[in-house]
Amino acid sequence: MALGTRVTTTTQDFLLPKVVDTILNSNVFATRMLGRAQKFTGERMKFPVKYAKNTTGTSFAGFDTFSTAATDNRVNLEYVPKFYQITCALPLDELSANQTEEGVINLAKIELASTAQDAADDIGTIFYSDGTGNSSKDFLGLEAIVDDTTNVTTIGTLSRSTYTTLKSTVTASSGTLTLAKMDTLYNAVTSGSQKPTVGLATESIFSWYGQLLQPTERIAKDVSMMKSPGNMGKAGTGLIGGTGFTGLYFKGFPILADEKCTSGVLYFVNEDFLDFYALPMAMTNPIKFRSQDVEGNDYSEVEGLGFSWSDWIKPTNSASIVGHVYLGGELVSTNFKRHGKLTGITGI
Repeated sequence: MALGTRVTTTTQDFLLPKVVDTILNSNVFATRMLGRAQKFTGERMKFPVKYAKNTTGTSFAGFDTFSTAATDNRVNLEYVPKFYQITCALPLDELSANQTEEGVINLAKIELASTAQDAADDIGTIFYSDGTGNSSKDFLGLEAIVDDTTNVTTIGTLSRSTYTTLKSTVTASSGTLTLAKMDTLYNAVTSGSQKPTVGLATESIFSWYGQLLQPTERIAKDVSMMKSPGNMGKAGTGLIGGTGFTGLYFKGFPILADEKCTSGVLYFVNEDFLDFYALPMAMTNPIKFRSQDVEGNDYSEVEGLGFSWSDWIKPTNSASIVGHVYLGGELVSTNFKRHGKLTGITGI
C-alpha cells in the first residue's frame, strides 16, 4: 500500500547509484572480435592469398626436360574501411539540474557509457549480416564471410565463382541437428592443426546440442570473452575482467550461445583467419571507460572495444551538447574454407 503524507513529506527518496540494463542481450561474437581488434592501415588493406597449386613438379630421370612455365597462383583480397556512428545528445538544463548536490549519477557519464554499449549492440547485429545493409555501408558479417555464393558472390573484391577456394562450407541440416552432421561439417573445415576455434549458435541450438550429449559429456565451462591469440600470437586489447561466456565443447573447441546469431544456423569459425581491423576516426579520442555505472549486460566489464568519441559539441542554435561515438574498419577473413555452417536447424 502507498505510504501516507506523514512519511512522504518527511522522508527523502533514494536513487540507486547504478543503472540496470533491461534491454541489451548477449553479444558474444562481436565482443570477441572487437576485444582483439587489429590496426587498419592505408586507404585499403590487401591480403595475398594462394588459390591454386604449382603443378610443374614431376619425377624425372636422365635428360628429361622440365617445364619452364611460370605459375600465377596468388591474388589479393582487398578490403576498404567502413564506418558506423551513434549520437549522444543532452540538453544543458538537465545537465545543470544533475550537477547539483542531489545528482546521484553523473548524467553525461552514464549517457555516454550507455550510448557506447548501444553502439556495441548494433555492431553485434551487423557482424552476423551480409554487409549489404544501408546501401552496403555496413561492416561485413558472418552471412557474407561464411558463404558459398548463396548470399554473397564477391568477397574482398574477388569472385567466389572464379576463385573457388574463397567459398566456405554451407550445409543444409534439413531441420535436425545431429552429432553426425556436426562431425561432417568439422571434417570439411579442418585440415591437420587447422580447425575451428569457436562454434556460434542461438540459445535454442546451444540447448539442443547439450541434449545430444551424454550426461557425462555435458560439462559447461567458462570461455574467455576474448578470442585466443591464435597461431600468430596477436596482441589483444580492450576487454578486462568478467568470467567469460559459458560454453559446451565439441572436439576441443567451445560452442557458445549468442542471441545475435542468425536463427537456425550453427557456425564453425576459425578465428585465426578472422579479425576486425579498426581504423580510428580522425580528430576523435579513443573511448576508455569502464561501464561501472551500468550493470546487467555483457558490456559491464568492457573497456574500449576500439570505439572513438567526438567529444561534446555545442550547437549554435540550442542549449545542448551533442557527441558521436564512432567505429571504423572492417571485419576481415583471409581463409574462408576454414569456416562453415549448418543452416535450417529447427530441432533434434
